[in-house]
Amino acid sequence: MLEVKALKKTYGAITAVDGVSFKVSDGETIGLLGPNGAGKTTTISMLAGLLTPTAGQVLIEGRPVSGDTDPLKRQIGLVPQDLALYDEMSANDNLSLFGALYDLSGAVLRRASDEALELVGLTDRAKDKVVTFSGGMKRRLNLAAALLHDPKILLLDEPTVGVDPQSRNAIFDNLELLKKRGKTLVYTTHYMEEAERLCDRLVIVDHGKVIADDTLDNLYKLLPVTNILAIDLEETAEALNLERLNQLPEVKTVELAGRVLKAGVRNLSEDTPKVLGWLVANGYRYSHVASERANLESVFLNLTGRNLRDA
Repeated sequence: MLEVKALKKTYGAITAVDGVSFKVSDGETIGLLGPNGAGKTTTISMLAGLLTPTAGQVLIEGRPVSGDTDPLKRQIGLVPQDLALYDEMSANDNLSLFGALYDLSGAVLRRASDEALELVGLTDRAKDKVVTFSGGMKRRLNLAAALLHDPKILLLDEPTVGVDPQSRNAIFDNLELLKKRGKTLVYTTHYMEEAERLCDRLVIVDHGKVIADDTLDNLYKLLPVTNILAIDLEETAEALNLERLNQLPEVKTVELAGRVLKAGVRNLSEDTPKVLGWLVANGYRYSHVASERANLESVFLNLTGRNLRDA
C-alpha cells in the first residue's frame, strides 16, 4: 500500500531525514518511533506531501506521488501533531470546511461528517463551538476531519499527545476500529503502551536513519535479557555468590539489593526452574518470586542508547 524509498530531507548543512526506507502493507499498522528530533514529523510531512523530499520517493500502491495535485494523495488522511481546527466554528462547520477541501458537498458531505462524528463519539457536540471542547475532544475531532474522504492510508503524528487518559483510550479505541476496517496506519507516538497495543511492526529512527524495522517480538530478541526474575530471599544474602550464579548459562545478569535478587533470563518458562533450583541447592531459601518482562522502552534504549522522550 505504501512504500518509502530512501527519503532524505536537508536544511542547509542539517540533515533531518537521512535515507529512510520502509514498506507498509494493506491493512497493516506500523509505529514510527524515535526520540525528539529523530526525524519522525519530517518523515510524516513528506509522506503527506507537505514537504518536498531532498531525495527519495513515496509510492502508493506502487505509483510514485508527485506534486501537490497528484490524485494519489487522496488516498492519504493526515492527523497532524498540531491541532488543525477553527475554535470559533462548530464541529459540523469545521468538518464542512475540510470536506469541501476534498470536493465533498451536499448529502455526501453530511453523511461523511455524521459517520466521522459517530466514530469519534462527538455526535452530541456537533453544533457546539470547538472552543468549548476539551483537549481530548479536539484531538478526536482532528481525527474525524482526516477521515471525511475515506482514505486508505492514515498518517497519525502523535495523535494522543497532551490528552487525559480517558480521551487517549477513546482515541485508541477509534484507531483499533479503523484497523479492523482495513485502514493502513502509520503512527508516531511517545507512549510505549500505545505502540505495543496497536502496531503490527515498528520502525525505529534515530538521527534521521532507520535503525530497526521489525515486529515487537523480534525486537525483543535483540535484548540480552527479555525477562527479570525478582526473587525475595528469606534472609539477607550477603554471602550469596553472585559470580557463581551468573555463570549459569540461563542467567544473563544478576543484581542483589537487600533481600531481593534480580536475575535476567531469556526464556522465562525454561530458565526459572533452573535458577530457583540453584538457589535451593546452595542453601538459599526464598519466599516470593515475580517476573518483569522487558518492555519497548528497554528495546529502544538498547538500540539508541537513550530513552524515547530524550531530546
